[in-house]
This record gives sequence, C-alpha cells and structure tokens, in this order.
Amino acid sequence: MRNKGQRVKFMIIATVLGLMSGIASLAVAKPLKVFILAGQSNMQGHVNKSTFDSMADDPNTAPILKEMRNADGTPRVCEKVWISSVGCAGDGWKDVIEQTGKLTAGFGASAEEIGPEFTFGIYMEKALNEPILIIKTAWGGRDLNTEFRSPSAGPYVFSDFELARRNERHDNMEKEKAEKIKATGVFYRNMIEHVRKVLGDIKRVVPEYDPSQGYEIAGFVWFQGFNDLVNGWTYDKGNQPGGYDLYSELMCHFIRDVREDLNAPKMPFVIGVMGIGGMKEGEKPGNQKYFREAQAAPASLPEFKGNVAAVQTAPFWDDDLETLRTRLEALWPKVDALAAEEVKKKPKMTGEEFEAFKLKAQAEHFTPEEWKRLQAGVSNGGYHYLGAAKIMAPIGKAFAEAIVSLKGNVSER
Repeated sequence: MRNKGQRVKFMIIATVLGLMSGIASLAVAKPLKVFILAGQSNMQGHVNKSTFDSMADDPNTAPILKEMRNADGTPRVCEKVWISSVGCAGDGWKDVIEQTGKLTAGFGASAEEIGPEFTFGIYMEKALNEPILIIKTAWGGRDLNTEFRSPSAGPYVFSDFELARRNERHDNMEKEKAEKIKATGVFYRNMIEHVRKVLGDIKRVVPEYDPSQGYEIAGFVWFQGFNDLVNGWTYDKGNQPGGYDLYSELMCHFIRDVREDLNAPKMPFVIGVMGIGGMKEGEKPGNQKYFREAQAAPASLPEFKGNVAAVQTAPFWDDDLETLRTRLEALWPKVDALAAEEVKKKPKMTGEEFEAFKLKAQAEHFTPEEWKRLQAGVSNGGYHYLGAAKIMAPIGKAFAEAIVSLKGNVSER
C-alpha cells in the first residue's frame, strides 16, 4: 500500500510540476513588445552624459536621474530592454552605423550621448515589466517634405514660391527635379527597411528572444521637424496662420503608411512636437507657433483620435540655460580675437593651452555659479535642446507615458 501511495504522490507532484511548467511556458510565450523611434537629429540625440549631474538639484528632474543611474553613479543598464539604433555618418544609406545591445546611455549620436530613447526605455520597462525591443532610426538634417516623404504623399511638388526663386537664380530645373526624385522618400524607405531587417532576425539583437513567442509592434514615436520649420521655400508663408498646413497633411500620410507597411493598423503613434525655445516661442505669432500647431493637428482628427497623441516638448525647456548659452555664444567672436592675439604672443602654445585660455576668457563673463551651471548643463546648441539632459530626459519619459496611455485606448476598442 505504501508503494502505491508513493506512486500516487509522485503522480500528483508530476502533474503539478507539469501545470507549473505550462504556466511558465505561457509567460515566456508573451509577444515581445517592439517600439519604433524615428526622426532627425534630436531623435538621434546630442545630449552628452556629462550633463546628467545638472538634473540633481531640480525636484522635477532629480527623480528621473535616480532612474537613470546606478547607486555608484554609473548609467543604468536596462536588463529587459534591447535596442537597435541606426543613423549615418554621411549622406547615404551606405554610411549606416548600427549600435545594438541592452539599453543604456550611449545610444545617441555618439557613444557619449543620449537621445529620448534612454528614458523612454527606462519608463516603458517600469510600466510593462516585460522584455522590450526598441528600434531607433534617426538621421540628422532630414525633412518630412522630402527625405521622409511617405508613399501615399506622392512625388515631391515644387511650390510656386520655390519655382519662382529658382527661376530667378537660373537654376538647372532638370537637374533639380532629378535630384528631388532621387531624394524623395529615401529615408522613409531606409527606416522601413531597417525595421523589417531587425524584425526578420530579432535574436541578432535580443539573444534571449524565442521565435515561438512572436512580437507586437506596440508603438511608434516621431521626433522631427527642424528642417521643415526653417524651409522657407516650401513653407514661404510659415509666419502666417496655416502656413505649415502641408506638414500636417504629410504627417497624416506618414502615419497611415507606416501602419500599413509594418502591418500594424492599430499601432499607437506619438508625435513629439518641437519645443525649441520653450513656451514663449509657442505663444507669440510666428513660425514656431504655427509649426507646432501643424505638428499637433493630426492627433485631433477623427481617424486618429485615441490612437495618435501629440506630446508638447516645450514645457521641458529650460529658459535659464538658454539665456546662459546665448550669452556664451555672443562672446565667441571677442574670445576668438583674444585667443588669436595670445597665439601671437605665445606661438608655441599647445592645443590644450589654447582651449584653456579660451575657457578662462569666457568664464570671466559669468559668475562662478552661472559658469558651473552652464558647463554642467549644456553640451550643444539650442536646435539640439541645448544638449541638456535636464530637457531631454523628461521628454523621453513623456513619450513613454503617452504610448502607455494610447495602448490603453486602443486595447479598449
């Protein structure tokens, strides 16, 4: 009887273990969440890691900094988030540089920089608590009207204003048209091509991926616009209400085409609305105000309601840092002239001595506190959000929160 009882006991244990194994298999089989981040230089990311410290003294950014760093101050590595990030060193697809690995600081335009992907991944991991793949495709200096123009937008159309200006300059229009045909949509296609490449061999980027679990394209973030904003030939009435309506039309085509080409009709889509210059630039009549309105407009259309969100990035701008940077830039001609005179006096001055002289000359025009804040908080120009982690880190977090909100809306339908 004891042997029979033991056999029954072993059978029960085996059954329970089998059920547990089945439950574990179901958990493993959950589709990998894939998020696509695309755009131009600000999506690439020109925020140097050296600016992280500047977040510590602000109660709005200090909690974010804690998520970005380990206890010893080193950048956090997201154990459940992998990334494939591409950009290019030159003007062609042949110059593509891909970085892959677990998400951490250094997947920006260089190994010393970040874009919004870092905090986006951190906060998406916190929200989902499951494996995530980020595919980032970003190239600086590209616009939606030409290089990122999607298929349903049709061929590039020369505006009447552009044609008139080119005729005045006696441009070779056959050559210009040929160049536009070649450039139109090239980076839209490169973006789709890279996404498909990564999804075709996910284990190359995510070694732990099990093909049986599959994947879900769970969201798309678009962060672009500067080149369209300053394109006066295409948007010659940009300083007037409605002057950027064409951008809204192109954005709608882009969203529809991306969803179709990636076979993700319900994919949540976030538009990062340009915030360079902060809130003040969006309040006064002018190009920035009207461009921001055009960027945000698609999210209010009936077909995109609840599945497309426009995230305003202007609230994260830092006016004080901008003021310091502007003062610094105004000093450059004077400091360059002083440095040139110093070289005449000391012709054997080394490169390090030359740079040290310039820094000292610049610092003399700021209080110690101002200089410290400037050096710690700014690493690039205003068009790159000052290269400030204090600005970019909250933007990435806001993108993640918007995707999570949209996913809830889409799931309820």
